[in-house]
Amino acid sequence: MSGAGPWPGRLVVVTGTGTGVGKTWAACEVARHLGRTGLKVCARKPAQSFGPDEGPTDADRLAGATGESAAEVCPPWRWYPRPMAPPMAAESLGLPPISLDDILRELCWPPGVDLGLVECAGGVASPQAADADVVDLVERLAPDLALLVAGAGLGALNDVRLAARALSGHPLVVYLNHFDPGEELHVRNRRWLAERDGLFVTVRAHELAEALLSSD
Repeated sequence: MSGAGPWPGRLVVVTGTGTGVGKTWAACEVARHLGRTGLKVCARKPAQSFGPDEGPTDADRLAGATGESAAEVCPPWRWYPRPMAPPMAAESLGLPPISLDDILRELCWPPGVDLGLVECAGGVASPQAADADVVDLVERLAPDLALLVAGAGLGALNDVRLAARALSGHPLVVYLNHFDPGEELHVRNRRWLAERDGLFVTVRAHELAEALLSSD
């Protein structure tokens, strides 16, 4: 749990099978969809790292989807202009190390949030702090749900199954990004994960938004 203050009615941690799988896109789509229904959705990115010429950061994009400021989404002192895992980027820049306790203490929400999204950096084993990866953060936050974003194509079975095992013990929704119903491999991957592994798998943004509110 975080420091003192209000807590969202429902908390979802957004992670992925790796970098570049579409975590921020999925979180933004969820926020926009549910925002149009009248729900108050806020997003938090505990720390972010980026290349200096990458354009809008994840915090900028999440802020645009939720109506918050980028500084509310991610504290300005947790912005690291190095394309590395945040604690590694902090070290590279000669800045103080990030601790898990720091991240949790800085995680604050306004009153009346229906859904809070906490987007992590990288995949489930990616360091979020000098002393914690995504799994450690999930353990401490005890969210209502974890959202795992993955590609739909070759490698999806391995990536999703490994990540799901790492997050075992927590309610989980899998989102297969760029799913093409006309692509046999995509269809078979989805079926395998759902039928053989018993995972809750979604492939459309509006289905994902509804799943985050209803899945336990």
